[in-house]
Amino acid sequence: MTLAYKLSRDRAGTVKEFTFQKMRRQVSTEEFWALRGVSFDVDRGETLALIGANGAGKTTMMKIVSRVLPPTEGRVIVRGVVAPMIALGAGFNQEMNAVENIVLFGTLLGRDPDHMSERVRPILEWAGLTEFLDVPIRSYSSGMLARLGFAVATDIDPDVLVVDEVLAVGDEAFGKKSFERMEKLMSGGAAVLLVSHQLEKVEMLADRVIWLDQGEIRMTGEPKNVIEAYKSSVG
Repeated sequence: MTLAYKLSRDRAGTVKEFTFQKMRRQVSTEEFWALRGVSFDVDRGETLALIGANGAGKTTMMKIVSRVLPPTEGRVIVRGVVAPMIALGAGFNQEMNAVENIVLFGTLLGRDPDHMSERVRPILEWAGLTEFLDVPIRSYSSGMLARLGFAVATDIDPDVLVVDEVLAVGDEAFGKKSFERMEKLMSGGAAVLLVSHQLEKVEMLADRVIWLDQGEIRMTGEPKNVIEAYKSSVG
C-alpha cells in the first residue's frame, strides 16, 4: 500500500485567506510519500512489530489499519473487530465528564452506545477514576486522560489489536496493570500490530518485526535479527 500527504507551501494567516486562495487556485501543494509499496499480513495469534526512526511511516500505517486513513494506492483488508490504541483519548470532549466520554469514545471506536453505557462503571473502576466520574475531563491530568483512554480502548476482546507506543500508561502501579492487560489481549488470539521505540519489549513480545525506513520496508524477519540490524544503522 502507498499513502501520500498533500502539503501546502503557501502561507495563509486565517482559514478564510486559505479558502480564498484555494478557490482562486493560488494554493500550491506537493506530495509527501509517507508509505511506498508496503505489503504484509498478520495472522491471528501473531504479534507483528514495526520499528524505525521518527517519520518512518509507522503511525501512518497504524492509522490505515485502524481505518482512520485510506491508502492513496492499494488496499487494506482487516477482518474482525479492531481495537486501536493510537493517541489515547484523542476522541474525548473536554467539556464532557468521564461517563459521557466513555460512551462517546466507545462509539467512535465502533461499539454500541447502549453497551458502552453498561460498561461505564467497570471501566471507571478499572481505571481508578470512580471519584472523578462527574468532573469535566478538562480538569484531568494527562495521566488520568491516558488511563481513561486505555481503559476504554482495551475493554473489548478484539480480533485485531493496534498498539502505538502504549506499552505503559500512567504511574508505575498503573503501568504494570496496563501492561498485564496488554499481555492478556495479545495472548488471547488477536492479530497484534505493535509500534514501539522500546526495542527490548519489542523483542520480548513480537513474533516478527518490520523495519520501516522513509516509508519503505528495509528489513523483515525474526525480532532479534531485525532489531540488531536497525541498531547498527543508527549506532
